[in-house]
Amino acid sequence: MSSFRQRVQAEARPGESWDEATARLRGAKINKAVTEEAELVDFFVSADGISTKDSRHFMDVALFRMSKRKNRAGEVMRYDLADGYIEVKAGPDGMASIWDYDIILMLVSHLTESMNLYKRGRGAMPSRLFTPYVSDILKFCKRGDGGNQSKLIESALDRLKGTTIKSVLHRPSHNSKCVTREVNSESLISGYRVLSETVSGRIDRVEIEAPSWIYKQVIDSHGSAVLTVNQDYFLIDSAVARFIYRLSRRAAGNRSAKWGFKTIYERSSVACFREFCRILRRLIRADNLPEYHLHEEAGLSGPQLIMTRRSAGRTCG
Repeated sequence: MSSFRQRVQAEARPGESWDEATARLRGAKINKAVTEEAELVDFFVSADGISTKDSRHFMDVALFRMSKRKNRAGEVMRYDLADGYIEVKAGPDGMASIWDYDIILMLVSHLTESMNLYKRGRGAMPSRLFTPYVSDILKFCKRGDGGNQSKLIESALDRLKGTTIKSVLHRPSHNSKCVTREVNSESLISGYRVLSETVSGRIDRVEIEAPSWIYKQVIDSHGSAVLTVNQDYFLIDSAVARFIYRLSRRAAGNRSAKWGFKTIYERSSVACFREFCRILRRLIRADNLPEYHLHEEAGLSGPQLIMTRRSAGRTCG
């Protein structure tokens, strides 16, 4: 690594892009040589104006635990789907939580923005490396910056690295009546390392490697693999409410959708169906979910949740 590149990485300010840091340190417009060097850097871009994105593919399944108390180390959750199943396996550090998953949302958001800049000819093709400051993570996820936060980020990264998603899908073959079995297994992040610490020993900056399944979705999908998430999502305290918002965003979109309580429960990681129903009905009464109105209706197979975009009508579709 060149000494100038090392200097830029070491002296870049929180929220500052590579080009901004380079221009500030050189005191001049970025020349062609520096632009070529910038093509080798990660996909971190300025935090200002970045919209929050989520992976559409798994927004209707909990890839995480929703309990703050039980870390579920070594446990396995299985979700049976129409064309296969998904298993979430936790490592010895515990299963990643829905709050740990905020880091994945930040990763997807910055990767998407970096890819959009590349398509417009304003940046390099992004790699799988993401090197944010801890202060940027906390700002993006709308968290405080207390003294214990950097340690919590490292623990979250341990859980994300140790939580494996195994997807097994059965697909009809194009050339015969046979059904092929497609198996993929990856962690929520491929790895991470601490790049720098403050003088007091707090983590300052980290390097996170995006798993190939997330990277390929964003790079190859032309934008169809991600959905924009309301910024108020990070202010939702209830894990079930967060899960219901993500489901609403995926299933209802700009219209509305109907899902059975039982089906939603089976896609979540909540242990008790009765407790799940109690929490869900409390959310329906409060009706304060970002963007979506919730309504309960009776159904032949049990209670149904109607999720409707607030600007849309009540007709399901």
